[in-house]
Amino acid sequence: MTEGDQPRAGGNAPGPAMEEVARAAAHAFGLGPARSEDRPASTAAQRLHTDPDTVERDLIKLVLTIVELLRQLMERTALHRVDEGDLSEDQEERIGMTLMILHERMTELCDRYDLTMDDLNLDLGPLGSLLPQNGS
Repeated sequence: MTEGDQPRAGGNAPGPAMEEVARAAAHAFGLGPARSEDRPASTAAQRLHTDPDTVERDLIKLVLTIVELLRQLMERTALHRVDEGDLSEDQEERIGMTLMILHERMTELCDRYDLTMDDLNLDLGPLGSLLPQNGS
């Protein structure tokens, strides 16, 4: 990792590499869909605004959301296989330990970037949330 890739605490200025990424993201997301001049833009068609100061945290949030979704899918698959009796006792133990370690790492990363597991859950509108709520 380079110096610009390290997490910062206390509001230190982003490194040159992160500033370049922030500018590129701001440019990419600043492009709105084409629209006719005679009709106003809908709320959904408004431009996205990015903040160069939060681009690193937002990227980490997206990555952790995907990792958490995969972790939950692996956990459900493992539980299903245990219920079906497809695994030996040794395999069950290894899968259990692996899932526990992955959950601990996710918690550590969320703490490191001042995120909660609820922050990782995306609202998909009428479809509900991306990640199931605890106990679901």
